[in-house]
Amino acid sequence: MKLHYKGEYNLNPDSLPHGEHQPNAVPFREAKDSKTLALIANIACLVIIIVLAIPALIRCKAYIDTFQLILGCAASMLVLFPHELLHAICFKQDVYLYTNWKQGLLFVVGPETMSKGRFIFMSLLSNLVFGFIPYLIGMLLPQYTFFLAFGTLSAGMGAGDYYNVFHALTQMPKGARTYLYQFNSFWYLPE
Repeated sequence: MKLHYKGEYNLNPDSLPHGEHQPNAVPFREAKDSKTLALIANIACLVIIIVLAIPALIRCKAYIDTFQLILGCAASMLVLFPHELLHAICFKQDVYLYTNWKQGLLFVVGPETMSKGRFIFMSLLSNLVFGFIPYLIGMLLPQYTFFLAFGTLSAGMGAGDYYNVFHALTQMPKGARTYLYQFNSFWYLPE
């Protein structure tokens, strides 16, 4: 893997690196532009945070520490780049990191193809490390409300990744491979 930082994404899908289309490639049925994806991801993020926060608050209500909560919230923002770096290490070839803070976007793309399993692993790795593992630690040790706040927000911020996993699970047949072309994902069956 070789990471290239490309800076601010200008909302022009033609500017994203991509390879050639594979024979018989099928586009994922997904949002066609970054604005629509951002709206879907932001709504999903709020739902995930609410769903995780309710049992967390019930579990830790006797231990709530405002300082730990604030620290957990701040830490979730500090792992945005490491989150993307964990995605990036799942690529074998060149991978490109983009930001667009105005649209709330931070993402990596790579032109290589990958198996359904590796794509799902790549999509979920950051959310497991920064979201669900800290959340579970906080649920097991409720006096450490830092982990509950950090895990809840970090898991919610992975909503775009869950969106990709949903499409891979529901649209890709067994043995299919996937790749990015401009802003959209495609799958194909190797010959």
